[in-house]
Amino acid sequence: MTLSEVLQGVALNSEMPPEMATASVRGLAYDSRKAAVGFLFFAFPGANVDGSQFAAQAIAKGALAVVSELPRPVDFEGNWIQVVHGRQALSLAAGNFYGHPDRRLGITGITGTNGKTTTSYLVDSILREAGYITGLVGTIEYRLAGKVLRAAANTTPESLELFQLFSLLEADGGTHATMETSSHALALGRVYGIQFHTAVFTNLTVDHLDFHHTMEAYFAAKALLFTGNGAVAPRFAVINHDDPHAKQIETNAGTEVFWYGLEEGSTTRAQKIVSTFEGLQFEIQHKGSTYPVASPLVGEINVYNILAAWSTGMSYSIQPAVIARGIAKCAAVPGRFERVQEGQPFLVIVDYAHTGDALKNAIRTARSLTKQRVITMFGCGGDRDRSKRPLMGMAAASKSDFVVLTSDNPRSEDPLDIMNDALVGIRRSDTPHIVEPDRERAIRRAIEQAGPGDVVLLAGKGHETYQVLKDKVVDFDDREVARRVLRGFGYSA
Repeated sequence: MTLSEVLQGVALNSEMPPEMATASVRGLAYDSRKAAVGFLFFAFPGANVDGSQFAAQAIAKGALAVVSELPRPVDFEGNWIQVVHGRQALSLAAGNFYGHPDRRLGITGITGTNGKTTTSYLVDSILREAGYITGLVGTIEYRLAGKVLRAAANTTPESLELFQLFSLLEADGGTHATMETSSHALALGRVYGIQFHTAVFTNLTVDHLDFHHTMEAYFAAKALLFTGNGAVAPRFAVINHDDPHAKQIETNAGTEVFWYGLEEGSTTRAQKIVSTFEGLQFEIQHKGSTYPVASPLVGEINVYNILAAWSTGMSYSIQPAVIARGIAKCAAVPGRFERVQEGQPFLVIVDYAHTGDALKNAIRTARSLTKQRVITMFGCGGDRDRSKRPLMGMAAASKSDFVVLTSDNPRSEDPLDIMNDALVGIRRSDTPHIVEPDRERAIRRAIEQAGPGDVVLLAGKGHETYQVLKDKVVDFDDREVARRVLRGFGYSA
């Protein structure tokens, strides 16, 4: 493929020399370690490292040219193509280079603060039950045609990886891909120009203000998924009718909208909800018809996730009975209200809740499962939005019977400073609480508080198998630690 073909549709800030237009492009890279002879190297200005610093390395390895939104450095030797927007340029170039598989696949993009991962697993289960070969891209893992490729590095990877995954999926006979679409990816341009069949909005609560700075900017990033964002607008939009931000989402006139929720006005609505420790049962009303649904997922918060997944299945014209079977077969999502069982007479739950709203929902779900106490252990991440820390403390203390405050992924911050921010919220209630910076000891302290019938909620890290400290990353899995603690207390599955 020629350079002019690869960069078709890309807004340039400088003219491309005519002799370069017909040069053959053998590959694309934004990591100089992956550059090779004939590659186009995309250099991004980053938060910590400027990609243009590695441009010379890419050229030395045989790269054809460097593409960047930055002007050509004075002392740079090699071809330099300046573009208006670097990541948008990479996404458009990757689409061209891989032959636009997104235009042939049915791609579902799911955005929102909470519920993206569970909804994506439900949608993927529905599509597979309908007989499709699928791909799944999200916070936990990247999965292709039934095989887990690798654990996720980012919720939404760079566009180059996305198009590589889409191309591999299509080569394996795949027809549908479901992806969590983060606000970072939308704002930065990682999914610019990608054609979505269905766009899903779950909800919006306080998160990522360290990146977006304001809730208005955070919402605006989410809303980009529904406008087309460099591509044709999605054919279908699936929107949580009950979320206060829902009505602000602007959709294209040609986009059919499914409004899901529990309140009046929802076109896909749940009723007669029965929530138990064994899962959920309820009815879905859709366009005058009623359909029974049963799911092993626990808690009424999952009613919303199921409604979103149901509506997405309908957007692909999948029969309701098939959708219901797909929902029933989605037994668990790693780290999302995941049960840890070692024969103990109380419930231990691990959940990824790391915002005030998510923590509130997780505790509410725990409360619905018992008439006894709810014991919540949580921490807040370092180098992230500080404003949500007291909100998480308030959520934990106002809804729990006992709180254990601990460390999460402190990163470069002092764990005690992070915990002091959360304590501001905890102390607004008189709920008994303890502070234990060592996360393993905190899990032990939470479990030793539990009596028969209680629920112990271990929140914040969910599926993660590591803890990010100031100078290193250590192995740490809340689920494995909880099992070890339970066995130490003499329980056995």
